[in-house]
Amino acid sequence: MTSSIRRHLLTDQAADLLRARIASGEWEVGAKLPGETTLAAELGVGRSTVREAVRMLAGLGMVESRQGAGVFLRRSSPRQDWDRVLRTEEIRHVVEVRHTVEIEAARLAASRRDEADVAALRRALDARSAASGAGAAAFVDADIALHRAVVVAAHNPVLTELFETFVPRLREAMLDLTAALDLSAGNEPDADAHRLLVEAVADGDAEEAVRISTAHLERLRPP
Repeated sequence: MTSSIRRHLLTDQAADLLRARIASGEWEVGAKLPGETTLAAELGVGRSTVREAVRMLAGLGMVESRQGAGVFLRRSSPRQDWDRVLRTEEIRHVVEVRHTVEIEAARLAASRRDEADVAALRRALDARSAASGAGAAAFVDADIALHRAVVVAAHNPVLTELFETFVPRLREAMLDLTAALDLSAGNEPDADAHRLLVEAVADGDAEEAVRISTAHLERLRPP
C-alpha cells in the first residue's frame, strides 16, 4: 500500500518539476531531454518514476518519445485540452490508490468492527444522504467521512494514517468527478452501494464488503 501511494505521488511531483523546467526555458522546442538516468539523478527519483512522468507529459502533448532516439520537447505548455487530460489522469491515479487502501480497509473493517464503529458508520451514511442537496463540496466531504469511518473501523493506525495523507488528493479528484452530477436534495449518487457497504461491514461479511467496495471503485475509474 505504501509503495503504491508513494509511487503515484512521486510521479506527479516529478512531472510538475519537469514542467517547471520546461516553462523556464531550460530546453528549447525540438530539443532532446536528458536521458532517464540523468533526470532520475537530478530529480532524486527512480528511473521508473521518470518514465511515468514523461508518459504524463506526452499525454499533455508536451514531449514525444522517439524509438531509439530519446524524448524530445514538442511544446513548452500543454495543449489546449490539457485540463481535461490532466484531470482524467489524476482521477485514474486516485482510483488506483483507493483500490489499494479502501478495499483492504473494507475487508478488515468487516472482521474487526465493534458497536461504536457500526454506530459511526450509520451516522456517516445518514450525513452523506443529507449532504446530497448541500452542494458538491459538502457532499464530497460527507462521502469522504463515510469512507474514513470504514478505514477507522479496520483498527489499523497505519492504514488510517495513509488514508489521511491521501485525503487532499482524494477530495480534489472527487470534486472533479461530482462537478457534472445533479446533487439536488434526494438525488444521492451511489446511495445503494454505500448503504450495502455499511451493512456488509456491520454484518461482519468481509467477502461482501470487498465485493461492494471493488465494484464501486471500478465504476469511478475513467475509461
